[in-house]
Amino acid sequence: MKKLIYILLLPIFLLKFSSIYSQVDKELSKEFSVKVQVVSKETSRPIKDASVEVNGRTYRFSEITGSYTVKATAGSQLEVSHPNFNRVFYTIKDDEDIKVEVEGFTPKRKSKLSSYSARKQTGLYSQYLDSVQFYKKKDIDKSLSFVEKTLLINPNKSQRATVFKELAEVYFYWKQYDLAVENYQISLQEVNSPRVRLKLAKAAFLSEDYSSSEQNYLQSLQSGVLNNYLRLTAYQGLGDVYLAQKNYNQAKANYEKALEIAKKNLITPKITDLNSKLAEVFAAQGNTQKADGYFKNSLKLASEENKKRSLKEQQKVADFYNRSQRYDEEIQLRKESLKEADDIVVEAESNESLVDSITSQKINYKIGNAYMQKSEYEEAIPYLKKSIADADKNKDLIIQKDATKRLSEVYATVGDYTEALKTYQDYVELVDTLYSRKEQEIQQVKRFSKRISDNQNRIASLEKDKELADSKINLAYKDQQLVQESNKRQKWIIYSLIGGFLLMVLLVYFMFRTNKQQKLANNLLALKSMRSQMNPHFIFNALNSVNSFIAVNDERSANRYLSEFSALMRSVLENSDEDFIPLTKEIELLELYVKLEHNRFKDKFDYNINIDKSIPLDEYSIPPMLLQPYIENAIWHGLRYKKEKGKLQISMLPKNNDSVTILIEDDGIGREKSIEMKTKNQLKQKSKGMSTIKNRIAILNDMYQDKISVVVSDAFEDGSGTKVALILKKDKN
Repeated sequence: MKKLIYILLLPIFLLKFSSIYSQVDKELSKEFSVKVQVVSKETSRPIKDASVEVNGRTYRFSEITGSYTVKATAGSQLEVSHPNFNRVFYTIKDDEDIKVEVEGFTPKRKSKLSSYSARKQTGLYSQYLDSVQFYKKKDIDKSLSFVEKTLLINPNKSQRATVFKELAEVYFYWKQYDLAVENYQISLQEVNSPRVRLKLAKAAFLSEDYSSSEQNYLQSLQSGVLNNYLRLTAYQGLGDVYLAQKNYNQAKANYEKALEIAKKNLITPKITDLNSKLAEVFAAQGNTQKADGYFKNSLKLASEENKKRSLKEQQKVADFYNRSQRYDEEIQLRKESLKEADDIVVEAESNESLVDSITSQKINYKIGNAYMQKSEYEEAIPYLKKSIADADKNKDLIIQKDATKRLSEVYATVGDYTEALKTYQDYVELVDTLYSRKEQEIQQVKRFSKRISDNQNRIASLEKDKELADSKINLAYKDQQLVQESNKRQKWIIYSLIGGFLLMVLLVYFMFRTNKQQKLANNLLALKSMRSQMNPHFIFNALNSVNSFIAVNDERSANRYLSEFSALMRSVLENSDEDFIPLTKEIELLELYVKLEHNRFKDKFDYNINIDKSIPLDEYSIPPMLLQPYIENAIWHGLRYKKEKGKLQISMLPKNNDSVTILIEDDGIGREKSIEMKTKNQLKQKSKGMSTIKNRIAILNDMYQDKISVVVSDAFEDGSGTKVALILKKDKN
């Protein structure tokens, strides 16, 4: 009987113990204020310019309290540092005041003659530096102008290190990570700071220089002067580097080290982040069960922080559910998020656009997309419509475009072709609008890049002027000792000239590198613009084919054609953002496209696609939609106008070991007769389309070293027929 009573009481006891433990844990993680006094042991005077830090946050001296008031939790690590005494670490246990006594502290003394000038310079330095920080997120031009002013007052070595660190952080905020890396390195050359090195590692990571990022994180850890929060940051950064390189075991090991520090020191936000990071590692490894466990932890912890953090984590977990094809769980979680998204907009990072925000239109779109993937099309429609309406209201063109495209696909799938066509026309209009906006953005990016380049060049010129001024002073001093030290003076002049020459070479190199990066960015943007031009052109021609079937009441052919057209469009749009796709995929698209055109013009031409079996197709790649316009010209402008039935021949033959020849031949009316039969408007449209293809090939050859060449000629001596010979080079390893 007693045994039975004990068994019945055991769950109650465990529940009570769990409740007490939870209460104790909450008390330990509760944040409180602590007054920290940093004083000289000899004079008992407060040290006002010490660096006092807890969990990555730095606190300033208060003249009112005569101390530093910090926010901490039990177990947090306090770090006190100053250039004139050794770094001090202390573990905070409770909210009692802390007094740090420093032995042998001697503040720098200044002569009476220089005190006024020094105070004035220090005041200007602080004023300009505050202005740099104030305008950092508001106006990059003003922020950089104050950097120039700060450098002009000739700051000392420590101040210069701070100025270049702030300059790097300005570039970091505006996502100019290569310039941020450059200026963090200059700061480190002046003063070797582990904190700056950690920021350098982060900037290198974001600029995708993973080797440099890893090296700097490891160097920071090996320095042995990091507090707990910075060590945690370094391990987390290493985890990010290894995750980006798909080195999952190393990523997991470093995230676990960071999580251990975060738990030990009760750094709650980092515990949430690291649970989420570990979940991403396990998800990437395919260990869904472990990933699910860590994501549940991160969801619970995020909900205990604040609504913004919770909403942000919900979207990450919902995306995981989508990748795992757990659509019901994804939909349920996103519906919960919708309740908060109307009142809260969570930015993924500071200075992010609406595209990267968590908004109601994005959540509704993803719910609709999940229903589509479940094949529950009727349930998807209202969410996609709501996404379109919210996106239109908030001027979010990208989500509006994607949701409109999905809605058109849903209508086509359920058989409502009228609504599908109408919605698709809306989608095409949105693509055109988005293209116009992209053109404006390209121009803005060009102007922004030029401004940044000019400002950086001015700052580089200031550094050069300073070095030249120093050289002149030294030369003037040497002139006074010309008789005794003529040989030394000559050597100094030679070294100065060599140094100046090297500086000029270095400056030219940096300018060349900047121009090269800018040219690459411009080429990528131009390619995107051209692809955006070609897709609507192809879509309209294909829709005309559908319209012709509908016009002759051939419903069965129209349905079959629309189904095959939908499959083709899905593949085309999936590849529209890629510079190159596998040649095998392009062949599949061509086979499907030619089949569609042949269904419409069966009485006009027959076709044959011949691919030499000796060609290693998997070793070749080709820009998407490159061959289709030539085939389209052959059908629409050559074979279609021929009185008797024509022939279209597409061949792929090996040219040599490193290239393949692609031939597109037709026996149509020929180019000259085609031009004679067309109106001025048709000629203009064709000319624009072919010039777009030529420009596209020229840009790709410039970027990838003459990978493609095209020759268009008459197929026969009498001017009939057209022959397009395209030579494609093999991919370089």
